[in-house]
Amino acid sequence: MDKLGTYDVIVIGAGHAGIEAAHAAAKLGARTAVFTLSLDFIGNMPCNPSIGGTAKGHLVREVDALGGLMGIAADATYLQSRMLNRGKGPAVHSLRVQTDRKRYHIWMKHALEKTANLDIHQGEIVGVDVQDGKVCGVYTNLHGYYGCKAVVVATGTNLGGRIFVGDAHYDSGPDGTHAATELTKCLVAHGFTLRRFKTGTPARVNRRSIDFTNLAEQPGECPITPFSARTDAHAFDNLVQIPCHIVYTNAETHRIIRDNIRRSAMYSGKIHGTGPRYCPSIEDKLVRFADKERHQLFIEPLGRDTEEMYIQGFSTSLPTDVQQAMLHSLEGFAHAEIMRYAYAIEYDCIDPTALYPTLETKEVTGLYGAGQ
Repeated sequence: MDKLGTYDVIVIGAGHAGIEAAHAAAKLGARTAVFTLSLDFIGNMPCNPSIGGTAKGHLVREVDALGGLMGIAADATYLQSRMLNRGKGPAVHSLRVQTDRKRYHIWMKHALEKTANLDIHQGEIVGVDVQDGKVCGVYTNLHGYYGCKAVVVATGTNLGGRIFVGDAHYDSGPDGTHAATELTKCLVAHGFTLRRFKTGTPARVNRRSIDFTNLAEQPGECPITPFSARTDAHAFDNLVQIPCHIVYTNAETHRIIRDNIRRSAMYSGKIHGTGPRYCPSIEDKLVRFADKERHQLFIEPLGRDTEEMYIQGFSTSLPTDVQQAMLHSLEGFAHAEIMRYAYAIEYDCIDPTALYPTLETKEVTGLYGAGQ
């Protein structure tokens, strides 16, 4: 097997966690490489293209204080900005920015390309070379080998990923990327106990097919509060914010969901993983909050140059025919055109109890777990 290079740190994955890990290591002077399944998915946001929100907004500011990229990237690519929890004390005020999905990817890719000490490679890591309990390098799917002193696993939902839509299921990462199954086998072979997590995402709808007449508009706030301390607040002066809208589920929506709930992958027994955080599907909300007559949903844009709209709060793993029926039951959505169907995704992750507080694994020196 060819040895193609040697690094201090190799990061597997270029999502939010992988980007920050690779950037931080390189800025600290370590010769670093980041591997991604596709250069076109660096900083990809396959679910909601937003940054921050309750609790997460504080995390973004902490990353920014440490010199990270997420906050300044959000400022550079925002569509709308709002400070949440203003009715409560300042300690829980939480900034949330709706970002332009494609522009965020472009900004992040370019930022990594300009980072000194950092090499970017498109390729799948299929194995980690471990000798005498220590990381020595990684293997790629193209039979390449790269030596290193440390490896950061930041594979997100691609590691052993499987998509579920009703009775349909197939191995895949989000947005049509392939599942990283070989790395799962390697980690198990090295003695790691893996857990299965799951998450989900709602359908995407064409803006032109939505009737906004009776929907409440949710404009952005002015003046805009930057996420990053490095952002000049005047940079927002001439930028137009794109409004979001609010819609509610109703009795007909709930009837459709309840009549078909056993067709949901969540309730048919096909999904066995648990969520890494509380982010319930719409069918789960109906079960947990059976007394609620309606649930609030947010219609959010995906970018300035696309008509795709994201239905926040309508995540589901129900079949496509049910998704269409329940979507059409919403006010203003009678003729809604679904561009991408909702799905649930189950994936592998290293058991947190197998990690030290530094995120280094107890089993292998120099191997770190990050992201989800």
